[in-house]
Amino acid sequence: MNDTPVLFLGIISGERRRDHAEVAERAARIAGGLERLGVGQGDSVCILLRNDIAFVESAYAAMQLGAYAVPINWHFKPEEIQYILEDSGTRVLIGHEDLLHGLGEVIPKGVTVFSVSTPPEILANYKIVPDHLTAPGFAIDLESWLHQQQPYDGPPRPQPQNMIYTSGTTGHPKGVRRKAPTPEQIAFSEQMRAMIYGLKPGARALLPGPLYHSAPNSFGLRAGRLGGALVLMPRFEPEEFLRLVDRERIDTIFMVPTMFIRLMKLPESVRGKYDISSLRHVIHAAAPCPAEVKRAMIEWWGPVIHEFYGSTESGAVTFANSEDALKKPGTVGKIAPGAELRFIGEDGRILQRGEIGEIYSRIAHSPDFTYHNKPEKRGEIERDGFITSGDVGYIDDDGYVFICDRKRDMVISGGVNIYPAEIEAALHAFPGVHDCAVFGIPDEEFGEALMAVVEPQPRVDLDVAAVRAHLKTSLADYKVPKHLEILNDLPREDSGKIFKRRLRDPYWQRAGRRI
Repeated sequence: MNDTPVLFLGIISGERRRDHAEVAERAARIAGGLERLGVGQGDSVCILLRNDIAFVESAYAAMQLGAYAVPINWHFKPEEIQYILEDSGTRVLIGHEDLLHGLGEVIPKGVTVFSVSTPPEILANYKIVPDHLTAPGFAIDLESWLHQQQPYDGPPRPQPQNMIYTSGTTGHPKGVRRKAPTPEQIAFSEQMRAMIYGLKPGARALLPGPLYHSAPNSFGLRAGRLGGALVLMPRFEPEEFLRLVDRERIDTIFMVPTMFIRLMKLPESVRGKYDISSLRHVIHAAAPCPAEVKRAMIEWWGPVIHEFYGSTESGAVTFANSEDALKKPGTVGKIAPGAELRFIGEDGRILQRGEIGEIYSRIAHSPDFTYHNKPEKRGEIERDGFITSGDVGYIDDDGYVFICDRKRDMVISGGVNIYPAEIEAALHAFPGVHDCAVFGIPDEEFGEALMAVVEPQPRVDLDVAAVRAHLKTSLADYKVPKHLEILNDLPREDSGKIFKRRLRDPYWQRAGRRI
């Protein structure tokens, strides 16, 4: 007698399960309806959903039409959402009903809005205003609408990747828009994703990170098409994570280092309750992982942990397995197949091994990208066909890459990119602020936390609580600095510019690291 449980094949979210045939049928109906609304190749379809089966179906629907699914970070405030809706030129917005409330005045004219019922697992994990659990008057109920639609039956169209908006030092996000891949590029991409993500036909994948982020989005949409299972977590909770690995016999996961740290804080008695022997390939990225955390995770889970380094613009340009991590603590791995890296000095010189410089990369077989509506911004990060995200590092004599610092001000907190310029602009708008500086400082759980130092105008007393309240009116909560201090005399360079490194460096020196 075979006691092996029959495992579900399809997409799982909370207690809801939808098999692959139903997901495909629903996606085709959404695509058919979108086409009748005028959505076509190269158009944008914005998605304002938390991790939900409807997110996956909506993205698949847009891709069938050769359109760009545009995930929106649901933490954004109305003004931030409005910017992406307008900049993307979207024809359609699909959102959870509670997230749509308060957006009526910022949705551009001509945009059709669909409302998705907020599912039980989301309600159980987030504090949601009860009055927001109905569709706003300007929205069409997606569920009722899609049952009235005929499935898309048009010709296959080239399917571009989703257009992910990544923030910039100007404070406005930029849409990374790639051309639809050629057959050769598709074949290369499949090989790379199989190697880096570990995704193989029949994979049972768990996604604890948000689908609006670049790598989780790519991982999740790929995993959902491999005939196995894709399990979506509404938010990461350490013990629930282990329970899902055990219950669903998960073999492949995408994570960020903050999740490792939170898992390691669980008591041994909790960690030992769950069977994790099904794990085969765990990939992490998005933020530096402390070497001691990586070692502890490998000791617990075995040599199943892998890492890549890259960006939304570049894709994965290095790759490390568990053996690499133990052999070269702190490395982000060796250069990935098809990728090229250059390390450029302050004088523009290409540096030799062991010399620290700004990291530039390119992948010859990856579809090229531009910044939507901002093609000139591409030139700001490019040098001879290579692009940079501002990281500084080196490659050693054995071919292992190490990240030392970031040339630009970007802060990565819990795997989320945050750009101080946007927060500084919001601080300058507060009455009584003369100047300010925002930067990242070490944080045990999130890698980095935001620190803001504010200089008041003469004879003005600023209240920290009032400043925070002001920031929360215009910025997503995760952009509001965890630490905020009022200082009368900020250090300045001869030019008068705030000497930010003098403020930032002492925190990192005490932590014994620079990133």
